[in-house]
Amino acid sequence: MTSASLALTWNPIDWSLIHGPIPYAVLAAGWGSLLALAISRGRPWWNRRLPAALLLAAVLSRVLDLVVDGWWHPFPEGLPRYVTWWIATAILGFCLAGFRVPRLPGRRRRLLAVGGAALVLLMCSSQVNRGFEQYPSARVMLAPWLSETQDLATNKDDRTISPPPGQVLEDVWHAPPGLPAKGTVSKTPIPGTKSGFKARDAYVYLPPAYHVSPRPLLPVVVLLGGQPGVPEDWVNTAQLNETLDAFAAQHQGLAPIVVMPDQLGSTWNNTLCLDSKIAKSQTYLAVDVPNWVHQNLQAAKGRGSWSIGGASMGGTCALQLAVNAPEVYGSFLDMSGQEEPTLGTRAQTVAAAFDGDNAAFEAVDPLTVLARKKFPDTAGAIVVGKTDDEFRPQQEKVYQAALAAGMKAKFDLMPGGHGWVIFRPGIVDQLPWLAQQTGLIR
Repeated sequence: MTSASLALTWNPIDWSLIHGPIPYAVLAAGWGSLLALAISRGRPWWNRRLPAALLLAAVLSRVLDLVVDGWWHPFPEGLPRYVTWWIATAILGFCLAGFRVPRLPGRRRRLLAVGGAALVLLMCSSQVNRGFEQYPSARVMLAPWLSETQDLATNKDDRTISPPPGQVLEDVWHAPPGLPAKGTVSKTPIPGTKSGFKARDAYVYLPPAYHVSPRPLLPVVVLLGGQPGVPEDWVNTAQLNETLDAFAAQHQGLAPIVVMPDQLGSTWNNTLCLDSKIAKSQTYLAVDVPNWVHQNLQAAKGRGSWSIGGASMGGTCALQLAVNAPEVYGSFLDMSGQEEPTLGTRAQTVAAAFDGDNAAFEAVDPLTVLARKKFPDTAGAIVVGKTDDEFRPQQEKVYQAALAAGMKAKFDLMPGGHGWVIFRPGIVDQLPWLAQQTGLIR
C-alpha cells in the first residue's frame, strides 16, 4: 500500500457513515441521550411532565405527517414508515428537552439537555441516511463544496471515428497517445427552446476518449434523478464520474457521454415528465436535450445510440420516454420506478395535469401504451430492491408489460430497499449493459 492510499484510508471524511463503528456509536449515543432525557427524579416529572412530553410529541408527529403526506404531498408514494418513525423519535427528544430545560438548575445542565436532544436528532438523521444511503461518507456529504467542474468542451473535431454496420465502436477504436486518465464533468444550461421548460443547469460527463483526436462518436445516456432531487446528485451522491472513469480505463478511454438534465425545474416540483398543464417536460427531454447535444457536442446519432435511464421518479420518466419517444431512445434503464407517473392517486394526477381528461392521460401512460403498441426494437433494464415493498410490485408489473409488448427486457433484483442503496450500485452493474445496447462494446 502506498503512502497516498494509506493516507486516504485514514482520512476521516472517507470513513463510512453507513456501516461500521460510526453509525453504531451515533445510535448508542442517541438512545442513551433519549433515555437520559426521559428519566428524572420527582413525582411531578413522572405524573405530569413526562406524559405531557409524550402526548405533545405524538400530536406534533401526527400533525407533521398530515402536513407532509396529506397537504404538501412532496412524495407521491408518501414518506417511508421508517422515516416517519425516526422523525417522531427526533420530535420526542426535543419535547423531552423542552420540558426539562426550564426546570434544570445551572446553565451547564441545561446545555447538556439541549445537547442530548441534538444527539437524538443526529441519531435519527443517521438512521434515515442508512436507509437511503444518500451520504455514505462525509466526502460525499461535502461533495458540493469539494467537487470541481470543468468548462464544457464544445469544440468540433474534423476527424471522427464510428463503427461500420455490424460492428461496435470498440472494434474500430485504438486509443492514441496522450489519452487522459479521466473524463470531465461540466455544468451547463440546456435551454427549453422548443418546450419552454425552465430547467436548472445540467451536468455532462465526457469520457477520456472524447478529448483526443480523432474523436470517436460516442453513444449518449440521458440520466434522470428522483424527486426531490438535483441533477448533480449523480455526480455528488452516486459519484458517477468515478464509475465512468473506471469503465473507460477498461475500454481504452471509451465510455458513454452521460447527460444529466433537470426534469423537475426545482427540487420539490413534480412535472410527471409529461407534456401537460404542469409543464412540457417530455418535449424538453425528447426534443430540447437531444437537439442541444447535437448542436454542442459530437456524439453518435440514431435511436440505437441513445439510451435514457433514471432512478425512482427518474426511472418512471425513463420508461415514459422509451414508449412515448421511441424514435429518440432505443433503450432505457428504469431503477425503482413506478408503474405510472403520479401525484398521489390517478384522480389527483389527471385532475392536476389534464383537467380531469382521463383519455389524455392514458394516451401517454406507459402501461396503457405498452398494452396497445409493440416495441420489438426497444431494450429495457428494470432494477429494483428485494425489500422495496412499495416499488417492487410495480416494477414486476412493468417488466411483464414490457415483455408482452415485445421489448427485449430484463429484470434485476438487488439487495436493499429504496434509495441510493440501490441506485449507486445499480448504475455500476448496468453500465456494461447500457454500453452494449448503444453500440459501444460487445
